Amino acid sequence: MAFFNEKKEESNGLDGNESPLGKEQRDLESNGPARRRSTVVQGKKWNRICPPVVGVVPEDVNASGSDVDDAQLLVEMEAGNAIKYRTCSWYKTAGLLFSEYICLAIMSFPYSYSVMGLVPGLIMTIAVAAFVLYTSLIVWEFCLRHPEVRDVTDIGKMLFWNSNIAYWFTAVMFLLNNTFIQALHILTIARYLNTMTNHSMCTVDFAVIGACVSFVCSLPRTFEMLSKGAFASAGFTFISVILAAAFAGVEGKHGTAGYTPDPNAMAADGSPLPSGEPLVLVVPIAGTAFYQGMNAFLNIAYTFIGQITLPSFIAEMKNPYDFKKALWAVTICEVIVFSLVGGIIYGYTGTQYNTAPAFGSLGNAIYLKVSFSFMIPTLIFLGVLYASVSARFVFFRVFENSPHKSDNSVVGWATWAGILALLWLVAFVIAEVIPFFSELLSLMSSLFDSFFGWIFWGTAYMRMRKADHGSKFYKVRGIRGWAGFLLNWFIIVTGFFFLTVGTYASVESIIDDFETGNIKSVFSCANNGFTT
Repeated sequence: MAFFNEKKEESNGLDGNESPLGKEQRDLESNGPARRRSTVVQGKKWNRICPPVVGVVPEDVNASGSDVDDAQLLVEMEAGNAIKYRTCSWYKTAGLLFSEYICLAIMSFPYSYSVMGLVPGLIMTIAVAAFVLYTSLIVWEFCLRHPEVRDVTDIGKMLFWNSNIAYWFTAVMFLLNNTFIQALHILTIARYLNTMTNHSMCTVDFAVIGACVSFVCSLPRTFEMLSKGAFASAGFTFISVILAAAFAGVEGKHGTAGYTPDPNAMAADGSPLPSGEPLVLVVPIAGTAFYQGMNAFLNIAYTFIGQITLPSFIAEMKNPYDFKKALWAVTICEVIVFSLVGGIIYGYTGTQYNTAPAFGSLGNAIYLKVSFSFMIPTLIFLGVLYASVSARFVFFRVFENSPHKSDNSVVGWATWAGILALLWLVAFVIAEVIPFFSELLSLMSSLFDSFFGWIFWGTAYMRMRKADHGSKFYKVRGIRGWAGFLLNWFIIVTGFFFLTVGTYASVESIIDDFETGNIKSVFSCANNGFTT
């Protein structure tokens, strides 16, 4: 991470000397005032890769190229607004990050370890966390250089030479990713209600209830307001997963749901049942299919990869330079929690009896319901958070430079509510069409995280270093330049691997679930709860 603490070279074009920039950057410099080629944040000047987003800030803001902090100028521009967006402190932003990462997906780690084996699973947990931290710091640096960025769609356009095609492609992927996550939470709310009520209603009806409650909770319009519930969401989730791990230990291996000592146990239809002593594997079991291992890895990656929301969070901070404090705090905590919870629950439930999420592995119904119930705030809040991020994208584009964006007008609030209602309707449909947890996680990870977790940020690194040191930056900066160049090409290639091979594995797993009868139909009233 040393490149965030590097001293800016005198030859970067900011001291009046000729810089080793390519034609693209020289054209950028000749295009207008100094603010078009650099940004000042916390007293440091950062080279931009392209001019500010048109229409987001007035053309004359900091046009003189002075040392006034650009990020703070944007905060001051909101001073007279009824609704102010750039109000989050770093610890409130940390609360949003904790609510995003300390979430239901933690309970997929025991399943991933059961497929990959405990040692490879733990190694991949640490490796993915390190890569996500690194790329998140790249996101942070990019947002410092371009403080007017509102969300990842602005970044997508900037990265690919202000292409409108790149902008709309990013926008579609951005909205789909967030809506899939909303769908995942509708699905799990229905599963929770089925579990707690012993399937007292049709599962589709429970999904409708989940969507309606989530819609109402999505109505606050600023992250500062949502941050008040973020810490509570993360806190309840932490209690939930720790209770699940503790209950798994109290039950012991023979208390696991579905445990039977008979190694030849058969179901009523003559098919074999999971049986025997819970099997804890150090490495994957022989005969594990490639798509199964890939899905297990994608589940781990999905839980860590959340860079898609980071530009939105940074855009509403009072001082975006403080974002790295929140990022480091969350990363350290998530590695510890994910590894411990995944390893402990897997150690007691074994390979045969594992479910995703892992609450279903608890044999005692009381233990299951108590630990699962503490997850309720997160089941609602995290879907709400992603709905809010999507709604901002649409709302800000509709009302950019309009008083409805920052005033409490009827038109503004009605439009905001209408956008949210449409997002939750689409999420409900997705939840009913792909009604299974693990495969939905894997499909989202392969389709969307390939871009928003890997490809974008390797590309962003290349563009920023080129802006600072020219197209041959990897030669100019010595071993540090070559290391960064090779590492970020590896990140880009990994993203394409996710997109191609990962999507194939996810689709194969979905097909397998339908063919084996694990999934009966879409829009089904059948009980999807953990208890029957």
